[in-house]
Amino acid sequence: MFQAALWGGAASVSLLIGAFMGIYLHIPKRIVAYIMALGTGLIIGSATFDLLSEAEGNANLMYLISMFLAGALIFTLFELYISKKGGSERKRSRQNPQNHSGLAIYVGTIMDAIPESIIIGVSFIESQSMQWVFILAIFISNLPESLSSSIGLKLDQYSTRKILSLWGSVVILSSLSSLLGYVFLQNAPESTSYLIGAFGAGGLLAMVSSTMMPEAFEEGGPIVGFLSSLGIILSFIFTHLS
Repeated sequence: MFQAALWGGAASVSLLIGAFMGIYLHIPKRIVAYIMALGTGLIIGSATFDLLSEAEGNANLMYLISMFLAGALIFTLFELYISKKGGSERKRSRQNPQNHSGLAIYVGTIMDAIPESIIIGVSFIESQSMQWVFILAIFISNLPESLSSSIGLKLDQYSTRKILSLWGSVVILSSLSSLLGYVFLQNAPESTSYLIGAFGAGGLLAMVSSTMMPEAFEEGGPIVGFLSSLGIILSFIFTHLS
Protein backbone atom coordinates (compact mmCIF):
# COMPACT_ATOMS: atom_id res chain seq x y z
CA MET A 1 0.00 0.00 0.00
CA PHE A 2 2.69 2.46 1.02
CA GLN A 3 4.74 1.46 -2.01
CA ALA A 4 1.91 2.79 -4.15
CA ALA A 5 2.09 6.16 -2.37
CA LEU A 6 5.89 6.18 -2.61
CA TRP A 7 5.98 5.53 -6.36
CA GLY A 8 3.07 7.88 -7.03
CA GLY A 9 5.11 10.64 -5.42
CA ALA A 10 8.37 9.50 -7.05
CA ALA A 11 6.84 9.77 -10.52
CA SER A 12 5.89 13.38 -9.78
CA VAL A 13 9.01 14.47 -7.91
CA SER A 14 10.48 15.42 -11.28
CA LEU A 15 8.10 18.39 -11.11
CA LEU A 16 10.24 19.79 -8.30
CA ILE A 17 13.44 18.89 -10.13
CA GLY A 18 12.20 20.66 -13.25
CA ALA A 19 11.17 23.68 -11.19
CA PHE A 20 14.66 23.99 -9.67
CA MET A 21 16.18 23.67 -13.14
CA GLY A 22 13.84 26.31 -14.56
CA ILE A 23 14.54 28.75 -11.73
CA TYR A 24 18.30 28.34 -11.30
CA LEU A 25 19.60 27.06 -14.64
CA HIS A 26 19.52 28.53 -18.14
CA ILE A 27 18.56 25.56 -20.31
CA PRO A 28 18.04 26.21 -24.03
CA LYS A 29 14.42 25.88 -25.11
CA ARG A 30 15.45 23.42 -27.80
CA ILE A 31 16.82 21.00 -25.18
CA VAL A 32 13.59 21.31 -23.18
CA ALA A 33 11.65 20.54 -26.37
CA TYR A 34 13.76 17.44 -27.03
CA ILE A 35 13.10 16.09 -23.52
CA MET A 36 9.41 16.86 -23.94
CA ALA A 37 9.30 15.03 -27.28
CA LEU A 38 10.90 11.92 -25.77
CA GLY A 39 8.46 12.04 -22.85
CA THR A 40 5.58 12.41 -25.29
CA GLY A 41 6.62 9.24 -27.09
CA LEU A 42 6.98 7.34 -23.83
CA ILE A 43 3.51 8.40 -22.72
CA ILE A 44 1.94 7.42 -26.04
CA GLY A 45 3.71 4.08 -25.90
CA SER A 46 2.86 3.33 -22.28
CA ALA A 47 -0.78 4.32 -22.78
CA THR A 48 -1.00 2.05 -25.81
CA PHE A 49 1.14 -0.94 -24.83
CA ASP A 50 0.57 -0.96 -21.06
CA LEU A 51 -2.85 0.52 -20.38
CA LEU A 52 -4.79 -0.50 -23.49
CA SER A 53 -3.09 -3.67 -24.68
CA GLU A 54 -3.24 -5.31 -21.25
CA ALA A 55 -6.95 -4.52 -21.05
CA GLU A 56 -7.67 -6.46 -24.23
CA GLY A 57 -9.67 -9.55 -23.35
CA ASN A 58 -9.95 -8.56 -19.68
CA ALA A 59 -12.78 -6.05 -19.99
CA ASN A 60 -15.77 -5.46 -22.25
CA LEU A 61 -14.57 -3.84 -25.48
CA MET A 62 -17.40 -1.32 -25.68
CA TYR A 63 -16.81 -0.29 -22.07
CA LEU A 64 -13.10 0.16 -22.80
CA ILE A 65 -13.82 2.33 -25.83
CA SER A 66 -16.35 4.39 -23.87
CA MET A 67 -13.97 4.94 -20.95
CA PHE A 68 -11.10 5.85 -23.27
CA LEU A 69 -13.20 8.45 -25.08
CA ALA A 70 -14.62 9.70 -21.78
CA GLY A 71 -11.11 10.32 -20.47
CA ALA A 72 -10.17 12.24 -23.61
CA LEU A 73 -13.41 14.23 -23.53
CA ILE A 74 -13.19 15.18 -19.86
CA PHE A 75 -9.59 16.33 -20.24
CA THR A 76 -10.57 18.38 -23.28
CA LEU A 77 -13.47 20.04 -21.45
CA PHE A 78 -11.24 20.91 -18.50
CA GLU A 79 -8.58 22.19 -20.89
CA LEU A 80 -11.15 24.47 -22.55
CA TYR A 81 -12.21 25.80 -19.15
CA ILE A 82 -8.65 26.38 -17.98
CA SER A 83 -7.73 28.11 -21.24
CA LYS A 84 -10.60 30.56 -20.76
CA LYS A 85 -9.37 31.24 -17.22
CA GLY A 86 -5.87 32.14 -18.40
CA GLY A 87 -4.11 28.80 -18.16
CA SER A 88 -3.70 28.03 -21.84
CA GLU A 89 0.00 28.95 -21.60
CA ARG A 90 0.63 27.05 -18.38
CA LYS A 91 3.21 24.76 -19.97
CA ARG A 92 5.01 27.43 -21.97
CA SER A 93 8.37 28.91 -21.00
CA ARG A 94 7.64 32.37 -22.37
CA GLN A 95 6.08 35.25 -20.46
CA ASN A 96 2.30 35.34 -20.59
CA PRO A 97 1.14 38.78 -21.81
CA GLN A 98 -2.03 38.44 -19.74
CA ASN A 99 -0.13 37.03 -16.75
CA HIS A 100 -0.53 33.45 -15.66
CA SER A 101 -3.55 32.56 -13.58
CA GLY A 102 -2.13 30.77 -10.54
CA LEU A 103 -5.34 28.88 -9.94
CA ALA A 104 -5.59 27.81 -13.57
CA ILE A 105 -2.02 26.55 -13.58
CA TYR A 106 -2.59 24.67 -10.32
CA VAL A 107 -5.85 23.07 -11.46
CA GLY A 108 -4.37 22.13 -14.82
CA THR A 109 -1.36 20.47 -13.25
CA ILE A 110 -3.51 18.55 -10.79
CA MET A 111 -5.76 17.46 -13.64
CA ASP A 112 -2.72 15.97 -15.36
CA ALA A 113 -1.23 14.37 -12.25
CA ILE A 114 -4.14 12.74 -10.42
CA PRO A 115 -5.27 10.26 -13.12
CA GLU A 116 -1.64 9.30 -13.72
CA SER A 117 -1.13 8.65 -10.01
CA ILE A 118 -4.32 6.61 -9.66
CA ILE A 119 -3.12 4.35 -12.48
CA ILE A 120 0.21 3.90 -10.68
CA GLY A 121 -1.65 2.92 -7.50
CA VAL A 122 -3.80 0.42 -9.38
CA SER A 123 -0.68 -1.20 -10.82
CA PHE A 124 0.33 -2.29 -7.31
CA ILE A 125 -2.82 -4.35 -6.81
CA GLU A 126 -1.90 -8.01 -6.61
CA SER A 127 -3.57 -8.97 -9.87
CA GLN A 128 -1.87 -6.19 -11.80
CA SER A 129 1.70 -5.82 -13.06
CA MET A 130 3.90 -2.92 -12.03
CA GLN A 131 3.85 -0.24 -14.75
CA TRP A 132 7.56 0.62 -14.75
CA VAL A 133 7.43 2.08 -18.25
CA PHE A 134 4.42 4.20 -17.33
CA ILE A 135 6.16 5.58 -14.23
CA LEU A 136 9.27 6.38 -16.27
CA ALA A 137 7.16 8.12 -18.92
CA ILE A 138 5.39 10.25 -16.32
CA PHE A 139 8.68 11.12 -14.63
CA ILE A 140 10.30 12.24 -17.88
CA SER A 141 7.25 14.13 -19.15
CA ASN A 142 6.84 16.01 -15.85
CA LEU A 143 10.37 17.37 -16.05
CA PRO A 144 9.98 19.69 -19.07
CA GLU A 145 6.43 20.57 -18.00
CA SER A 146 7.49 22.11 -14.68
CA LEU A 147 10.75 23.41 -16.15
CA SER A 148 9.08 25.46 -18.88
CA SER A 149 6.19 26.53 -16.64
CA SER A 150 8.55 27.66 -13.87
CA ILE A 151 10.50 29.81 -16.32
CA GLY A 152 7.25 31.47 -17.40
CA LEU A 153 6.06 31.94 -13.82
CA LYS A 154 9.40 33.48 -12.86
CA LEU A 155 9.06 35.94 -15.75
CA ASP A 156 5.60 36.77 -14.42
CA GLN A 157 7.14 37.77 -11.06
CA TYR A 158 6.09 34.68 -9.10
CA SER A 159 8.40 34.17 -6.11
CA THR A 160 10.66 31.13 -5.96
CA ARG A 161 8.91 29.99 -2.78
CA LYS A 162 5.49 30.19 -4.41
CA ILE A 163 6.62 28.26 -7.48
CA LEU A 164 8.22 25.48 -5.42
CA SER A 165 5.18 25.32 -3.14
CA LEU A 166 2.97 24.86 -6.20
CA TRP A 167 4.93 21.88 -7.51
CA GLY A 168 5.52 20.44 -4.03
CA SER A 169 1.80 20.30 -3.33
CA VAL A 170 1.27 18.47 -6.62
CA VAL A 171 3.82 15.84 -5.57
CA ILE A 172 1.97 15.34 -2.28
CA LEU A 173 -1.42 15.08 -3.98
CA SER A 174 0.01 12.64 -6.52
CA SER A 175 1.24 10.41 -3.73
CA LEU A 176 -2.16 10.52 -2.00
CA SER A 177 -3.97 9.81 -5.27
CA SER A 178 -1.81 6.76 -5.88
CA LEU A 179 -2.52 5.55 -2.35
CA LEU A 180 -6.27 6.10 -2.70
CA GLY A 181 -6.29 4.36 -6.07
CA TYR A 182 -4.74 1.32 -4.44
CA VAL A 183 -6.98 1.34 -1.35
CA PHE A 184 -10.34 1.86 -3.05
CA LEU A 185 -9.74 -0.40 -6.03
CA GLN A 186 -7.94 -3.36 -4.49
CA ASN A 187 -11.22 -5.22 -3.95
CA ALA A 188 -12.83 -4.09 -7.19
CA PRO A 189 -13.28 -6.52 -10.08
CA GLU A 190 -10.19 -6.84 -12.25
CA SER A 191 -12.06 -5.35 -15.19
CA THR A 192 -12.60 -2.14 -13.20
CA SER A 193 -8.86 -1.54 -13.01
CA TYR A 194 -8.52 -1.96 -16.76
CA LEU A 195 -11.41 0.40 -17.40
CA ILE A 196 -9.78 3.05 -15.22
CA GLY A 197 -6.57 2.49 -17.15
CA ALA A 198 -8.45 3.07 -20.41
CA PHE A 199 -9.95 6.25 -18.97
CA GLY A 200 -6.49 7.47 -17.98
CA ALA A 201 -5.05 6.54 -21.37
CA GLY A 202 -7.65 8.68 -23.12
CA GLY A 203 -6.92 11.65 -20.91
CA LEU A 204 -3.16 11.26 -21.26
CA LEU A 205 -3.25 11.02 -25.05
CA ALA A 206 -5.50 14.06 -25.23
CA MET A 207 -3.07 15.88 -22.94
CA VAL A 208 0.09 15.18 -24.95
CA SER A 209 -1.71 15.97 -28.21
CA SER A 210 -2.95 19.36 -27.07
CA THR A 211 -0.07 20.55 -24.89
CA MET A 212 3.23 18.68 -25.12
CA MET A 213 3.42 17.88 -28.84
CA PRO A 214 2.68 21.43 -30.11
CA GLU A 215 5.16 22.95 -27.65
CA ALA A 216 7.87 20.43 -28.53
CA PHE A 217 7.52 20.99 -32.29
CA GLU A 218 7.34 24.76 -31.95
CA GLU A 219 10.57 24.94 -29.99
CA GLY A 220 12.45 21.89 -31.30
CA GLY A 221 11.55 21.63 -34.97
CA PRO A 222 11.09 18.49 -37.10
CA ILE A 223 13.59 16.39 -35.13
CA VAL A 224 11.06 16.05 -32.33
CA GLY A 225 9.11 13.66 -34.55
CA PHE A 226 12.02 11.23 -34.46
CA LEU A 227 12.47 11.68 -30.70
CA SER A 228 8.79 10.98 -30.10
CA SER A 229 9.08 7.86 -32.24
CA LEU A 230 12.14 6.86 -30.24
CA GLY A 231 10.12 7.22 -27.03
CA ILE A 232 7.36 5.01 -28.43
CA ILE A 233 9.70 2.21 -29.52
CA LEU A 234 11.57 2.38 -26.20
CA SER A 235 8.25 1.99 -24.43
CA PHE A 236 7.49 -1.03 -26.62
CA ILE A 237 10.88 -2.59 -25.83
CA PHE A 238 10.61 -1.97 -22.08
CA THR A 239 7.10 -3.39 -22.02
CA HIS A 240 8.25 -6.64 -23.59
CA LEU A 241 11.27 -6.87 -21.32
CA SER A 242 9.18 -6.51 -18.16
